Amino acid sequence: MSLKNLSVKIKIPRVLKNKLNNKKISQIYKKFAKSISINENFIVAVSGGPDSLALAFLSKIYSIQKNLKAKFYIIDHKLRSESTNEAKYVKKILNKFQINAQILYWQGIKPKSNIQSAARTKRFELLISECKKLGVTYMLLGHHQEDLIENFFIRILRGSGLKGLISLSKKTKLQNLTILRPLINQKKEDLVFISKKVFDFYVKDPTNNDEKFQRVRIRKLLNGLKNDGLDQKKFIKTIENLKKSNDVVNYYVTKNLENNSFFSHKKKHLILNDKFFKQPYEVVFRSLSDSLNFVSKKYYSVRGKKIDKIIKEIQKSSFSKSTLGSCLIEKVNQTVIISKEQ
Repeated sequence: MSLKNLSVKIKIPRVLKNKLNNKKISQIYKKFAKSISINENFIVAVSGGPDSLALAFLSKIYSIQKNLKAKFYIIDHKLRSESTNEAKYVKKILNKFQINAQILYWQGIKPKSNIQSAARTKRFELLISECKKLGVTYMLLGHHQEDLIENFFIRILRGSGLKGLISLSKKTKLQNLTILRPLINQKKEDLVFISKKVFDFYVKDPTNNDEKFQRVRIRKLLNGLKNDGLDQKKFIKTIENLKKSNDVVNYYVTKNLENNSFFSHKKKHLILNDKFFKQPYEVVFRSLSDSLNFVSKKYYSVRGKKIDKIIKEIQKSSFSKSTLGSCLIEKVNQTVIISKEQ
């Protein structure tokens, strides 16, 4: 069946269908549809940048073809004086293409340090809240191939382990929520092409040139490395190989949690037996991190240094109890009990 006939059958709005008929956009969409491959309703985070606008267009087409409900959300962090007007304009542009978006606002006092990190955390909180209200378990984010490489270098500078280095996966499970990054194998230049061709617009964030932000400095470093012969395809292959190694570790983490932990629904606490802590260190580290997330119901893991410290404390005979990640950790004989901090 031709793309044109398919479009007529499922009644893709003409304003969208005309753009999809572009040969390059059609090819990008086919790759996108294969990458996402879900049959449940979902939400989409839209910032107004070329990657997220491309995601909005592609996911709208996908939702129509699969007869799914897609909700689109623009986050106004209110960190710049012009951000609210930008958010409203992005909403107006999307509406012209029958992509109805809702603006979510970050209210309250803003931090004076680690602003980008705090903004990412707040963005997730707002989006997760909407997922819960809608009963939706899939969230789409617009990270692309260049983001994957940037994230790798940022994590190296932080001294991250294997899990941190490959943290931008195509699919990430956070308790009952699945985060999808269907553009993770797409080049940014292709997403810019879609934004220009479809919307003739995208927001240029001035902070993208502000070198006080680490991500901006990393981006400029990578541009220099490209000029010196950095092979992106080989680099992506290296990250893929690391992901395979990470899958092996995750397998043993799952086994450790299944065999050596028990959750009491009556008392609402998690019990870890002594074998839990007799696995290879990385397995213990991740298992404990996942356990804390499970009990606290938080979507962000406790920092690695704090996990490392509590593991060492638990192994001491003098350890009795401590708090970490909104959890109370108690040791009774050789058993560790984790409950939510009151």
